[in-house]
Amino acid sequence: MTGAAPGNDKTKRRQMTAYRFRFDPRHFNAFAPRKPRHPLVRLAFGLLGLGLLLLLVFFSVFVGIAMLAVGVLYRLLKQRGKPIARDARVVDGEFRVVGKAALPSA
Repeated sequence: MTGAAPGNDKTKRRQMTAYRFRFDPRHFNAFAPRKPRHPLVRLAFGLLGLGLLLLLVFFSVFVGIAMLAVGVLYRLLKQRGKPIARDARVVDGEFRVVGKAALPSA
């Protein structure tokens, strides 16, 4: 700093203001591109976007179906070979309905 001219920009300290920390929308042009002006190019980009959307929906449906199928197969394979749990208080048997005439009168 010694020997520098008093009006030299390198020796001046710039004051930091609150305006330096604001977001300037001019710097974000990459995130918001303008639409093309030519109608055929606009139509082509619209069809390209629609095709990409349909492609993503198509693949997501098949991924969902595959996930459901894997879940069902996992449950089926997990239960294979295991005995079915039964309640010990339940008695299996064959029953038949008896009419009123067949009942002994007491």
